[in-house]
Amino acid sequence: MDELINQVAQRTGLAPDKARAAVDTVLGFLKTRLPGPIASQLDSALSGGSGGMAEAAKGLGGRFGQQ
Repeated sequence: MDELINQVAQRTGLAPDKARAAVDTVLGFLKTRLPGPIASQLDSALSGGSGGMAEAAKGLGGRFGQQ
């Protein structure tokens, strides 16, 4: 997740604490809108769990009828 926060800080010019707040807000929003299994994959990917972002993206693709 730190990598995402750093990207947001660099691209927007926000201070790291503000970038973290922005990322937390967006992720919270997404987790309330995504189906439970995909939200869990997102959490896992951002915490460095197995599967990473590729697995989360695969779950999203399947949700929209793509593999």
